Amino acid sequence: MKRSVTILGATGSVGGSTLDLIEREPDRFEVIALTANSDVEKLAAAAIRTGARHAVVADESCLPALRDRLAGTGIPCAGGAEAVCDAARMGADWTMAAIVGLAGLGSAMAAIERGGTVVLANKEPLVSAGDLVTAAARRHGATLLPADSEHNAIFQCFDFERPERVRRIILTASGGPFRDWDLEAMRGVTPSQACAHPNWSMGAKISVDSATMMNKGLELIEAARLFPVANDALEILVHRQSVIHSMVEYVDGSVLAQMGPSDMRVPIAHTLAWPDRMATPMPPLDFVAMARLDFEAPDAVRFPALRLAREALEAGGARPAILNAANEVAVAAFLAGRLNFLEIAAISADTLDRYDPVAPESLEAVWAIDAEARRIAGERVKDGVA
Repeated sequence: MKRSVTILGATGSVGGSTLDLIEREPDRFEVIALTANSDVEKLAAAAIRTGARHAVVADESCLPALRDRLAGTGIPCAGGAEAVCDAARMGADWTMAAIVGLAGLGSAMAAIERGGTVVLANKEPLVSAGDLVTAAARRHGATLLPADSEHNAIFQCFDFERPERVRRIILTASGGPFRDWDLEAMRGVTPSQACAHPNWSMGAKISVDSATMMNKGLELIEAARLFPVANDALEILVHRQSVIHSMVEYVDGSVLAQMGPSDMRVPIAHTLAWPDRMATPMPPLDFVAMARLDFEAPDAVRFPALRLAREALEAGGARPAILNAANEVAVAAFLAGRLNFLEIAAISADTLDRYDPVAPESLEAVWAIDAEARRIAGERVKDGVA
C-alpha cells in the first residue's frame, strides 16, 4: 500500500529534500498536498511532477498565478493561511511540517489534530508551544517524529521503554563558520559569511542561527520536549566533522551514537519510511578517509545564545517563545544589514529582560506572546540598542 504524504513547506530546503526522496520511489508514496509560501513556479512544478492532489500557496495574492500555472492539470489549488491548515487536515498518513518560523505552528497543529505521523522539521512549534503540541499529539493519537538530524539521531538511539536508563543526551554541533574567530572579528561578519555553513546546505535563517549557535540552543529546548529526561541531562558538544549527529549515554556507561553523511535526506528518509528503512542516494561513509573525529566544549562567551537558550529552558513558561521571536526579528535585521552579527544575541537578551508574561495556555496566547516579543525586539532594533 502506498503511504500518503503531505509536505507543508514544499519549496524550501527540507521540502525539496523530501520531494527528492519521494520522487525516487513514486510507487511507494502518494502525494496528497503540497504547500508553499509564495514560490508559485517551484510549487506548481512539484505538484505536476508528483501528481499531487492539491497545491496551496500561503500568500493569497499568489493564488491567481498558481491557478494559471496549474490550468489544465486537474490539480485543485487554494490560497491563504487557513488553506494551508486545511491541507494539513486532509488526512495524509505522513505529514512533513517544514514551514520556517512560528508561521508553521498552526498547520503543524492542524496535522497533529488529524492524527497520523507528523514530522517536525521546524523547531518553533516545540520551542514556543511545546507543552501544547505534545499534549495535542497525545490527545489525538498522533506520532511526532523529528527530522532535525540531531533529534532524529537521538530518536534512533533512545530507549523510550526504559528512559530511566538514560544518563544523558549529547547534541552535537558543528560550531558553525566562526568557531575559531575572536569576538572582534565576529563583529564584522557579513550575511553571506554567516550563511556559508561549513558542513550543511541550509536556508539563510537557519544558517545564521547555526553561526550564532542559537540553532543549537533552540535544539536543546526542543530535545527537552521530545525526550523524557531532566534538563540537566541535556548537553551540547562541538563536533566539527558533523558525522556523529548526536549521542545517548546510558547508566552503564554505554554511549550510542548515530552517524551519517551531512545531508538532510538521511534523517528525512528515516522518518519517511519509519518504522521501516528506505534507500537514499548517499554514498557509504568512508571511515578511512574520515581518519579522525574531533570534539570540544562550546564557547558560551563567544556564543551567548547557548546561555540564553539554557536559561529559557530552565525558566520555562513563555521564555522560550520570547527567545524564539526575538531571535527571528534580530536575524532578519542582520540579514537586512541593520544589525551586526554580535547584536543578534544581544537583541534577544534585551527582549527577555523587558518582557515576562505568564505561560501560554492556548495557541492564541502563544501567538500573542510572539507578536509582543517581536514588537519589543523590533523597537530595540529600530533604536539601535543592543
